[in-house]
Amino acid sequence: MMVGMPTLTRAEAVERASLVEVEDYHVDLDLTGSGDTFRSRAVVRFRARAGAATFLEFEPVEVASMTLNGAAVPAAAWTGSRLELTGLAAENELVVDATMRYRNDGEGLHRYVDPADGNTYLYQHVFINNAGRVLPAFDQPDLKAVFRVSVTAPEQWLVATNGALVSADAGRWEFAPTKRISTYLATLIAGPYHAVTAEHDGIPLALYARAALAEHLDAQAPEIFEITRQSLDRFHEMFEIRYPFGHYQQAFAPEFNFGAMEYPGLVVFRDELIPRSAVTESDRERRANIIAHEMAHQWFGDLVTMAWWDDLWLNESFAEYLGSRVTAEATRFSEAWTTFAMQRKAWGLRADQRPSTHPVAPSEVRDTEEALLNFDGISYAKGAATLKQLVAWLGDETFLAGLNDHFRAHAYGNATLTDLLGALSKSSGRDLSGWAELWLRRAQVNTLRAEVTRDGTTYAEVAVVQTAPAEYPTLRPHLIGVGLYDRADDGSVVLRSRHEVELDTSGRTVLADLAGQPVAELLLLNDGDLTYAKIRLDEQSAAAAPGLLPDLDDSLARAVIWASILDAVVDGERPVAELVMQVLAALPAESEVTIVEDVLSATRGLVDRYATPEIREAALEMLAQTADLLIAAVPAGDSRQLAAARALIGATVDTGRLHGWLTGENVPDGLTVDADLRWLITYRLAVLGEIGAEVIEAELERDRSASGEQWAVRCRAARPDPAAKEAAWTAIVADGSLSNRLAALTSAGFWQPEQRDLLAPYAERYFTDMPAMLRIRSGMSAEKIAIAAYPAVIVSEQTRQLAAGLLSTPGTHPILHRVVQDADDDMRHALAARA
Repeated sequence: MMVGMPTLTRAEAVERASLVEVEDYHVDLDLTGSGDTFRSRAVVRFRARAGAATFLEFEPVEVASMTLNGAAVPAAAWTGSRLELTGLAAENELVVDATMRYRNDGEGLHRYVDPADGNTYLYQHVFINNAGRVLPAFDQPDLKAVFRVSVTAPEQWLVATNGALVSADAGRWEFAPTKRISTYLATLIAGPYHAVTAEHDGIPLALYARAALAEHLDAQAPEIFEITRQSLDRFHEMFEIRYPFGHYQQAFAPEFNFGAMEYPGLVVFRDELIPRSAVTESDRERRANIIAHEMAHQWFGDLVTMAWWDDLWLNESFAEYLGSRVTAEATRFSEAWTTFAMQRKAWGLRADQRPSTHPVAPSEVRDTEEALLNFDGISYAKGAATLKQLVAWLGDETFLAGLNDHFRAHAYGNATLTDLLGALSKSSGRDLSGWAELWLRRAQVNTLRAEVTRDGTTYAEVAVVQTAPAEYPTLRPHLIGVGLYDRADDGSVVLRSRHEVELDTSGRTVLADLAGQPVAELLLLNDGDLTYAKIRLDEQSAAAAPGLLPDLDDSLARAVIWASILDAVVDGERPVAELVMQVLAALPAESEVTIVEDVLSATRGLVDRYATPEIREAALEMLAQTADLLIAAVPAGDSRQLAAARALIGATVDTGRLHGWLTGENVPDGLTVDADLRWLITYRLAVLGEIGAEVIEAELERDRSASGEQWAVRCRAARPDPAAKEAAWTAIVADGSLSNRLAALTSAGFWQPEQRDLLAPYAERYFTDMPAMLRIRSGMSAEKIAIAAYPAVIVSEQTRQLAAGLLSTPGTHPILHRVVQDADDDMRHALAARA
């Protein structure tokens, strides 16, 4: 049974840091054995207060030997997940030889067997508090150390780590010591990985992927290297300290829990980012953004690391902001801020309005369990949007000067919010403590509404009204753009003028410059998307927007409008049926594929939850019509064609058409029904009960790959068959042998709005059975499954009552408590919208 590591509290971390200074770890791993274990021999050298006692995180299967300063450590010192040490000297050397267990949940040394060829692949992910699953470690971010790694592996394997390769001979790999890094940033990959290498500006580059993906990696390597080079050059233009970790390797690993992780010298990505089928330009932009995001972490997180998890935003908010910025400034994906406005900010806004909301920079994160839960839209997207606002306020030159001072002061060490504010205050000559209090230390979001009074065809008064929720009454200073848009004689919608406005905390700001000006067809608040807020247009602009969208050239302005429209539906201010009609009217003319994808996806999600079953059927038909119009309107092979085809497959009930596409009948010119599109069609047919298990197995036999295996488990769980549902549910809650990725995809396939009657009994079972899942899974894997398995499609007061019962039960696991709390709030919104 796999259980989570014990929580490390902040109080424990502070005390341990006052006693210990870690010098280095020498880790020697033997990966040649059979079975589900490996051997780990670790030498840990550290200084301590003489006579003190402390502990290391450590979770072995079996211990062969342990010595401290040459003396045997008693077996009783190992308590199952911690190694307790007493009588420390000023200089200490701990030597441990132990057997450790491979993981299948992405929380330790993860082992994966590729169904395509039977090859075994490993990657190390010891994020937050999992280092003890590989070696005994002082596992907290402010106890940085040098890592030196040696590995014995099968001779045909490739091994890579954070450090540079010193030698590789007959399966024995030796790596150079790293710079000082935190334990959670130590990684390695091992297996018959395929490699592609290059060099840029004196920096060795490498890409790694499974052998089964070799041809795809080779084909995509030029684009990945191009993005990597462009991003490195842009960061070197911004930052005075060059990339600080020697080589820059990027590995694409199977079943990775994150999209990617910023390990210095060896960034690891989920290997779905090496697609084997056709993708849209927005898919490619997403990969470019992730590459830039992880590269930003080499400075924010790796070079300078937070002292404790309450400053997580110093990692993620900066990487999120710089990822979008560098993608837009340095690569061909110049509309990356449009994606941010449509997609990432919506994630932040939704997280910020749930019961679990928290400040971007909380004053306290009590333990590592709470830290894990804060990896959300607030720490990423809200923080990034807040930084974008800060840059607009301070100016870019001042902002970058402060960052460079910060890097110089804390390179290879740790820092806090206070440290960063000090550097920015010095560079700007402004005291930023008040700004930080309002923007970083207080939760929730403001709403900005345009309040317009007209005098015939001119504005008598235009004001921006700022409000805040009663429970979080903070008003904030905002710097925004206000754009006036009119339709030109040629039919295009053009910007007449844009006004930069500073909103104070009074709650109402009059835009004196607009008095007496002709009324615009569209008055757009937050034009340029400079601030983080919910935007509501005045009634005339809101009514005109859908008709103006097709002829408005500025994709970022269109994104701000669509985000406002969608958010009004989320809040129950506009009906979902109206949204679907607006999508049908405006989206077929949309030129930006990211907007096409995000609007269709967000609308589909709202239709599934906010529409009654009767309205849902008609709404899905309208979404299918929208997709059909897009397919007909765009050039063959255009990214929007593929995006529309995906949406059509997910919305249609025309099973004859879907079967025809599988056999090549009436497929639109330019659209290829490749492996992944075949699976998407198969999945939809499974949901609709149009195929049996034998068809899924035949498709898997046709595509015996990692992707095929993942699609197959999702399709099996999606079938409206009682036996299939019971098997899927048992796998979700009780099968610890199922890997993290397969368990999450089984959960994702299980709940289908078309199957409410069949699934109704499982709503109650979620609340009775899910605690058992938390006993066999931990960390991010457990969180993802708990979210995906929630009965969100059973929108009823009874589901809410079941949720209330679990939330009031003492001892509920914190992960499950937060998932249920937030999902129940989403259901509250859905019920209100239906009413």
